[in-house]
Amino acid sequence: MRCLTLLLPAAAAFSVGGPAHVASPTAQMRASVAPEMTSGLKSMDLTGKVAFVAGVADSTGYGWAIAKALASAGCKIIVGTWPPVLGIFEKSLSAGKFDEDMVLDDGSKMAIDKIYPLDAVYDTPDDVPEDVMANKRYAGAAGFTIQECADKVAADYGKIDFFIHSLANGPEVAKPLLETSRKGYLAAASASSYSLVSCVSRFGPLMAEGGSFLSLGFIAAGQVVPGYGGGMSSAKAMLESDTRVLAWEAGRVYKVRVNCISAGPLKSRAATAIAKGDSRTFIEMGIDYYMANAPLQKHLYSDDIGEAAACLLSPAMGAVTGVTLYVDNGMHAMGQAREQCSKPLFERSDILQAEECLGSGAIRGDGKAWDEPYSARRTRRPWPYDARRGASAVRGTRARTSQGDARPRSSMCREQPSYGSEWPIGSPRRL
Repeated sequence: MRCLTLLLPAAAAFSVGGPAHVASPTAQMRASVAPEMTSGLKSMDLTGKVAFVAGVADSTGYGWAIAKALASAGCKIIVGTWPPVLGIFEKSLSAGKFDEDMVLDDGSKMAIDKIYPLDAVYDTPDDVPEDVMANKRYAGAAGFTIQECADKVAADYGKIDFFIHSLANGPEVAKPLLETSRKGYLAAASASSYSLVSCVSRFGPLMAEGGSFLSLGFIAAGQVVPGYGGGMSSAKAMLESDTRVLAWEAGRVYKVRVNCISAGPLKSRAATAIAKGDSRTFIEMGIDYYMANAPLQKHLYSDDIGEAAACLLSPAMGAVTGVTLYVDNGMHAMGQAREQCSKPLFERSDILQAEECLGSGAIRGDGKAWDEPYSARRTRRPWPYDARRGASAVRGTRARTSQGDARPRSSMCREQPSYGSEWPIGSPRRL
């Protein structure tokens, strides 16, 4: 009878129908060098680690939130700031303007160990044009290219563990793609996506083995988000694609991980400047649209992204690389909006409240969240043509039809009654 042998990880042997079988020397060697498993909770302790956060200039962005989350886990924080705003940022820190936003989970205050000037559209000093070097906004900020910044960090810290790419800029972001110039398109790609490639290339040699790079994407990388123009959607698509390629290349060359977080909309200083309308900005309308239509009908805070980033960067996720993690209350999973359409949200002058949303009524369809029975809703007529935005939806202008008729403020996809639980709104600048 043939002997059936079962080899266990500890190299113990059992036999069925025959004498015991002794494990081979190779199996014994593999068992002896098996890696020790580390508790996930222990690996979230980042004491002694160093993180470089590129793109921090105030306390309203995701970069700041990620820095806070890492600092709460014990990580040392150093940042890279765009030279034209470096002086203002340093003065604001010294004056205590960010003190309230620097409070960590244990009540202590986040310390930024060092601030470096960094303009990520320039790789080396030879790339910097003369007019930029002579610009007074860059005065006193020598050594701001990616390579020079990496050299300074190497001289000061030797090795770092985490690099956070919180960088994006599109000079023509308010323009539809059809009206975007070649110069504007390439500028968006340079600042928002190629900058990651350059940073991984130049900071990779500084990274400790097992370290991690992290960038910030957006749902526009794979889906249409009207108003997010100027080639920025293309730049975000490049960023997420490059994340996968860099995970392969940097993983083999530097033994580090490369991941991306696709975050929901945040009312940061930079985002607030995108496509201002008559009463509401692009980002304000986007926040309300997520609130109305995402699976989780609650506000998304910068701290949500910060905590997810700290987890993704930590050794607890040591086997995860090349991924784009969506942190957006599940909005990426939606193929069709069930409640609020963008036009009425764009025309609002206030923040959407949770009680205005359907909640579970959008799933049940049992009439409890409506003023009329479900059978009547199914026969409701769609908008007439002259109530639709037409080309103005692309231009981002006031909602008018080709005949010039303005759509009434009260005209919505369907009237929404109050339904659902209340959610705290929080500070608007942190939404």
